[in-house]
Amino acid sequence: MLNDTVKVFQPNHHEDFRGDIWTSWDDKEYPKLDWRRDKFSTSRRGVLRGLHGDSKSWKLVSCIYGEVYWVIINPEKTDWDWTILSNKNKKQVLIPPTYANGHYVLSHKCVFHYKYAYPGDYSDVDEQFTIKWNDSDLNIDWPSNTPILYSRDR
Repeated sequence: MLNDTVKVFQPNHHEDFRGDIWTSWDDKEYPKLDWRRDKFSTSRRGVLRGLHGDSKSWKLVSCIYGEVYWVIINPEKTDWDWTILSNKNKKQVLIPPTYANGHYVLSHKCVFHYKYAYPGDYSDVDEQFTIKWNDSDLNIDWPSNTPILYSRDR
């Protein structure tokens, strides 16, 4: 699922004694979408954010600091997949509308980036759907059975 409908990007980066530098988005390499909003979340180890989605937003997600176990669910809610996103591997995932996604923080702390493209007004929490993190039909293999959850995600 991660390589067919959902696109995974591996940006080129340069690393030397000073650190590293990479391009997070380039209109020559990525789909032509109307990118309209960027959001960041910070979380500590053990936090599980999601599983959320909406019917109109494209999302380009990445973990710019730390490491997360990232999960995506297809729109029919019949299948899921996962990958590790981190500042070390620099993977980015382009998520189409109707897909749900979420992440569990593996590192001490993480900073997660969401880049949004959407028509009309932004689909905020009131227009999003939530799938229970431990939905028995999906049987997602999370790294922990006791994550730190916000009330919306319980």
